Amino acid sequence: MSNQPEEKFDEKEREKQEEKSPQEKSWDEKWRRDPLSTLVWAAIFIWAGLVLLANNLGYLGRIEAMNVVVEPWSLIFLGAGVLVLLEVMARLLFPEYRRAVGGSIFFAFILIGIGLGDIFGWDLVWPLILIALGLSIVLRGFLRR
Repeated sequence: MSNQPEEKFDEKEREKQEEKSPQEKSWDEKWRRDPLSTLVWAAIFIWAGLVLLANNLGYLGRIEAMNVVVEPWSLIFLGAGVLVLLEVMARLLFPEYRRAVGGSIFFAFILIGIGLGDIFGWDLVWPLILIALGLSIVLRGFLRR
């Protein structure tokens, strides 16, 4: 008999804990809830692998012949930024994936800036990044209304 009140107390305590803190979501549940982010990160890793493979096989050396020096990491950052921008566009177009995209836009512009900075020079790229970020803030202000 003494175990019954103790078991009820444990059960009530467990229920309180579950109410206070949300349960940890498993990877599978997070995937079902937001597969878009997972797909974009997988695509970024695949892109990075393809660029590094192309560099190791000598295909990026052909781009240097066109008077443009392209480092593999510049292409990786540039491609990652474009993929994140594609995620932002998908989030804006499809209501089922909609969520705040301000941070993703900022992250995409930084990645693209890093990629273009090595190709065109930082003196040109950083002002363009600041202009693009400012325009995105202005557009966000107009689109909220």
